[in-house]
Amino acid sequence: MRIVLIHPNYRSGGAEIAGSWPPAWVAYLAGSLKKAGYTDIHFFDAMTDNMSEGELRVKLAELQPDVVGCTAITPSIYVAERVLQIAKEVVPQAFGILGGVHATFMYKQVLSEAPWIDCIVRGEGEEIIVDLMNALEDGRWETDRKRIHGIAYREGEQIIATQAASTVKDLDGLEPDWTLLNWPNYQYIPLGVRVAIPSMARGCPFTCSFCSQWKFWRDYRVRDPLKVVDEIETLVNEQQVGFFILADEEPTINRRKFIQFCEELIKRDLPSRVQWGINTRVTDIMRDKELLPLYRQAGLVHVSLGTEAAAQLKLDQFNKETRVEENKEAIRLLREADIFTEAQFIVGLDNETPETLEETFQMAWDWQPDLANWAMYTPWPFTPLFQEMKDKVEIFDFSKYNFVTPIMAPDAMDRATLLDRVMHNYRRFYSRKALWHYPWRGTGYRRKYLLGCLKAFAKAGFARTFYDLGKANYWGPQSKEGVNFNFDRTRTIAPAQMDDWLSTADIASAKRARKKALDTKELVIPACGGGTEQAKELL
Repeated sequence: MRIVLIHPNYRSGGAEIAGSWPPAWVAYLAGSLKKAGYTDIHFFDAMTDNMSEGELRVKLAELQPDVVGCTAITPSIYVAERVLQIAKEVVPQAFGILGGVHATFMYKQVLSEAPWIDCIVRGEGEEIIVDLMNALEDGRWETDRKRIHGIAYREGEQIIATQAASTVKDLDGLEPDWTLLNWPNYQYIPLGVRVAIPSMARGCPFTCSFCSQWKFWRDYRVRDPLKVVDEIETLVNEQQVGFFILADEEPTINRRKFIQFCEELIKRDLPSRVQWGINTRVTDIMRDKELLPLYRQAGLVHVSLGTEAAAQLKLDQFNKETRVEENKEAIRLLREADIFTEAQFIVGLDNETPETLEETFQMAWDWQPDLANWAMYTPWPFTPLFQEMKDKVEIFDFSKYNFVTPIMAPDAMDRATLLDRVMHNYRRFYSRKALWHYPWRGTGYRRKYLLGCLKAFAKAGFARTFYDLGKANYWGPQSKEGVNFNFDRTRTIAPAQMDDWLSTADIASAKRARKKALDTKELVIPACGGGTEQAKELL
């Protein structure tokens, strides 16, 4: 059976300005498939190769696959749907599969707007995809599909979702096949080296209201640190990777295993050949302040902190469980350990004002991280914060849910003003850094790295790809009146998806009502004199 995996060609001017990122999902799925005996696997990275629809048609026609698999996050969903539509047009007999976080939670929406998709994989795909391929190869798809856990499909006009599959318990048993990727294409611009995105853990024990990762991965699991280092060493030796970013939401949660990971990197002398970065929480940096020199010795050079907001009210709204004053201290500790810091701010909620945006700039400049990012609040349609704010969400064009397009319209300003104020923050922060900090502070590696980051920003800015500014027709404050975000306002929530949301909301409401009834249940007890007079007590 010939299998073609395709990474959709979607760009937004966000994370990709720092480099071309290798799609790890391909390596993990291919590894599981090959372990199960499926070896005729091909991969097209349409995003990195900027592949046109015409080029995709030619390649599919040449290969004539039996199965075409694609993935999508929310902003790339329409491109992914189109990929599978093209596959169905070119190779009608090919079985089309879509996976990823968006399809997992929005399968009724996806199957309503893209009925040509044969199957959706919901959740972690390594084990589900093997069950699915076995059923297809044995001719059991029509008869046994309801027995395959973790999928969704159409049966006539009805959308069927089978029982959820369990999470992958043995992460160390996964054997990713990194050889499918064309490694010279994956470059980290600040250092000009090949980049990889391995993972040490899946899941997150925290439940930030704007995030979907804890819902997708469900339970938190950590790999054996020695096996993670084995994988990284292989990537360095065989693919000449010079920088990696751990894909984990927060790799420092399990302090003992993270220390073991760092010590093993040092033991193998890998920091002399590869450096790396992570995303983590401010609280972990505070907890591990005595260990930061060890982390730096292990090659950790870049930490992106989810500082998120300059106001405690917003941190509480995001359910971050952190304090504003801790952010500044964490950045100071990292700077003293010679680790580059990146502060992340979420902006663009309904209560955003020019004054609150100015607060985030002043706070960022006071904290003095090496880098700062202002990401537009993007209300993933399957997160708690979206459900809380859905009455204020008016844009359902998911291609714009990319952290750079203002989906929400703040009460105090329009979207064009919001974009202009955010760009004002970027211009001030990086022009000051370029003039007074990056060229003069530190020598050698620090100077090279920071100037490389500045190069990445400048390159994207010159090409008008940063923040999708070219497509939005933004050229500076003078162009504010002509800004157009090109929302497709014909996009709506499918009735099937809306019914699912309402059903879920009703279930949650009933649970809350039952809990409240139990919490306030009246106990009838005899009065002191032993009579029948009732005394009420709230439990």
